[in-house]
Amino acid sequence: MAIQDCCSQPGLRPFADAKADMLGQLETITAAELVPLEQALNRILADTVTSPMDVPAFANSAMDGYALRAEDASTEQGLELIGTSFAGHPFTGRVEAGQCVRIMTGAALPLGTDSVEMQENCVSANNRVTFQQPVRQGQHVRQAAEDVAQGETVFQAGMRINARVLAVLASLGLEQVYVRRPLRVALLSTGDELKRPGELLAPGEIYDSNRIGLTAMLDRLGAEITDYGIIADDAALIRSAFIKAAASHDAIITSGGVSVGDADHTKTVLEEVGRIGFWKLAIKPGKPFAFGHIEQCAFFGLPGNPVSAAVTFHLLVRPALAKLAGEQLTPGVILQATALMPFKKTPGRMDFQRGQVARQADGSLGVVPAGSQSSAVFSAMAEANCLLHLEQDRGQVEKGETVTLELIDGLYW
Repeated sequence: MAIQDCCSQPGLRPFADAKADMLGQLETITAAELVPLEQALNRILADTVTSPMDVPAFANSAMDGYALRAEDASTEQGLELIGTSFAGHPFTGRVEAGQCVRIMTGAALPLGTDSVEMQENCVSANNRVTFQQPVRQGQHVRQAAEDVAQGETVFQAGMRINARVLAVLASLGLEQVYVRRPLRVALLSTGDELKRPGELLAPGEIYDSNRIGLTAMLDRLGAEITDYGIIADDAALIRSAFIKAAASHDAIITSGGVSVGDADHTKTVLEEVGRIGFWKLAIKPGKPFAFGHIEQCAFFGLPGNPVSAAVTFHLLVRPALAKLAGEQLTPGVILQATALMPFKKTPGRMDFQRGQVARQADGSLGVVPAGSQSSAVFSAMAEANCLLHLEQDRGQVEKGETVTLELIDGLYW
């Protein structure tokens, strides 16, 4: 029988139950605003977007070549060249049987033509063009509305506007777009041992890396962040910061102070000024994660260890912020891979270990640990490109076993 994880006390909330419970306690903020397209990156669409036009609005050439009627291409004496169609400067006449037009990529297809042959397959001399192979009707033509038709639903409300979405919106000619207002997030760290980067360290002190990392992740999500800095391990100071932040923010995110040490005041203060949804989860890293509310402001208490803070932000805070913001969150990419070496684990908690996954010579996926799995070693986290999802009751993972993992490379963190 496998030995239980020494930190897996009875009563810890299973991860899936806690996440579902948390999301059920959050209400989406519905306020919206109209912003210029240039300011819409990383915002959440508040309305469904339907296309006001066909894209492309007209049939156009996908190649530099010659526009013609496909049935005329076989004429031995060639076709009469009667003009040129440029992008932005179309040929305005009509092309009759036995005629063709020089055409550039993106230029409008002239009236009377239905196809384009690339210039490499044509011979032009003395204002006549001959074609070296049959031409298929419609070839090398981008038809009107081939991309998007007028009135078509392009994006649903809740879509996060990334660079690709932004480009599509621009292709529709939209100058402005309705988006949810940004989430207002208060961010703070607790701990007498913490210093800002650049300050001199006294014995026993460390630099506060969590707040820097969390700020970067929140920036990628388009949040409006109020940085409350580092709060000392003093219940009165923490209480004051919580009350002030809750009055004007949608969410408070803290790191540190949620464990059971004598200087860990976060949970106690949250109980005094708000309400706790849950505290302590059957996960590793991140067991002492706390969720609750202060009035209508959501509260997320992250552990102080940097890996624990980053992992719980990804697994729990990120979906919660999506719910608040009205975002339809796209699930992460979940894959199966073969363990190329053992992963140490004991039953009792769901374990999100950091790994490096790569394709093997035979085409299969293999994964190895990304350095130390200690929740205090963030340098190994920076090397990871995936999180292994090791089931709560699972024990040691041996070489050759199949594991489930989530790709994280290139995400907001």
